[in-house]
Amino acid sequence: MEAGVERRKMTDLENSALQFATRAHGEQKRKYDGRPYIVHPIAVAEIVRSVPHTPEMIAAALLHDTVEDTDATLLEIKEAFGPKVATLVAWLTDISTPFHGNRQVRKELDRQHLALAPAAAKTIKLADLIDNATAIRTGDPNFWKVFGAEMKRLLEVFGDGDETLLAKARALAPE
Repeated sequence: MEAGVERRKMTDLENSALQFATRAHGEQKRKYDGRPYIVHPIAVAEIVRSVPHTPEMIAAALLHDTVEDTDATLLEIKEAFGPKVATLVAWLTDISTPFHGNRQVRKELDRQHLALAPAAAKTIKLADLIDNATAIRTGDPNFWKVFGAEMKRLLEVFGDGDETLLAKARALAPE
């Protein structure tokens, strides 16, 4: 077992994605608790696993931060895991850069991008939001005010994501 994941439940695709993400994130740590960063993609994958999903969705959940936060590229993801996984990871990767402006402007650009995403990508993003919201709410109450407002706005465009995860995310979002 690696970081609480039972390998017998994982397809070869999912296991390969876990190994790739673990290598890519290397020594990165979670901001709010100092644990190895890979615990976050694993948690996101397990949340996705709790609702109807495909092996490609689990793989993309494990890889969802690799392009944004490591040296990994979408081309590498496509070559290693195929176009379905790479497409999901592309939808989950922020398109904004500091060039686009302040955080509010960047988050709106990323929200508009996610509004166009397929339901499978929105389902993975909901799982990401659920795991991040839980960590941020307890780990940084001041940032939670900013993140919570962004999360609430993002949820407005996720109507075709998994309804169970959407309900959980809405329950975590501030009033």
